[in-house]
Amino acid sequence: MDEKLEEALERGRTHYKNGEYDKAIADFTAVLEIKPDYYEALLWRGCAHYFKYDNVNDIADFTAALGIKPDYENALFWRGKAYYKHHSYDEAIADFNALLKIIPNDYEALFYRGDVYFYKKDYDRAIADFTAAIEAKPDYESALYMRGKAYYFKEDFDNAIADYTAALETKPEDKYYRDRLCERGMAYLEKKEYSKAIADLEMAMQIEKQYPEVHFYDNPEKILQEIREQAKL
Repeated sequence: MDEKLEEALERGRTHYKNGEYDKAIADFTAVLEIKPDYYEALLWRGCAHYFKYDNVNDIADFTAALGIKPDYENALFWRGKAYYKHHSYDEAIADFNALLKIIPNDYEALFYRGDVYFYKKDYDRAIADFTAAIEAKPDYESALYMRGKAYYFKEDFDNAIADYTAALETKPEDKYYRDRLCERGMAYLEKKEYSKAIADLEMAMQIEKQYPEVHFYDNPEKILQEIREQAKL
């Protein structure tokens, strides 16, 4: 390998891992000036663009990498994620489908395709993909949580609670733990199991106090007031 190319590639990887995406992009561009068909450099540069929320150049680089190596699993995965992030759901599904033909049990591809189906409100397909991802990786917390959400939107509250509970058992008590508690509390509320709903939401409020810098999308205190009014507590 050309010495300058190798140095630029290693430097780019270091900048990328440190979150210095502009510097990483410059380094990977230098690599590609030496070797334009270096598909791994295209992938790395595409990922740097992805984390800079560059809605055009990330897909362009992943597509260029796939033009050189059509069965490049990593490029299919990242382009699928980029399409998903840009709300190009059908294109994302196509990339995850192509990847799953190469690696049928890729639990991350199954999860993200399920996520796309979820946001397309195709809950049955989402549940099928999340289930396959969990079968491939039984402690896959994100898949358990999202399958719970899909069941919730199908008004299957028992299965939603079961999945939220399984997700909570594999999740450390961080800011995301608080979100899982809120959503399980809402499922208990739908079943009119008020004491369980209140317990989850009160615990969520305690966790929320540990993260004053985080803006949460819901308000457990307001929900608690509504529960007490509804249950006449």
